Amino acid sequence: MAGVRYPVRPEVGVGALVTLNGRVLLIKRSNPPGKGKWSVPGGHLELGENIYHAAARELEEETGVIGEPLGVVGISELIERDEHEVVLYHYVLVDVLIDPRTSPDKASARSDASDIVFISLNDALGMDLTNSARGLLERLAAGDVKLLHVSTWSG
Repeated sequence: MAGVRYPVRPEVGVGALVTLNGRVLLIKRSNPPGKGKWSVPGGHLELGENIYHAAARELEEETGVIGEPLGVVGISELIERDEHEVVLYHYVLVDVLIDPRTSPDKASARSDASDIVFISLNDALGMDLTNSARGLLERLAAGDVKLLHVSTWSG
């Protein structure tokens, strides 16, 4: 998810949380914001796309893993300012728990990911994570992740 620098309004990003047998799937971000840090796979919500489809799409684009969205497990916000305190990036980030339908062990770094790991949650917490990923994984480790459901209406 290459970020839009100096946006005129907040952008919506989605993250795909894939866990299996105490392990979590992470990608190393190849674009700002967070370039070089580890995070859950994710990217921009596209116009007309619902959050669940976006998370599943981004997961497949960045890792090759196909999965079924189960529900929203986190909402966070990233506001990054430049040296003059002008907003450089502003994202509302929605994390979706995904049940993998293909093995995360066979995942490969694609698209905006420069590297990929499928690693124990404890080891993941020792990595150089984005702030949003760290918050999500800390809540997961504490057993404080609950599924929320999002409704989409057309009119």
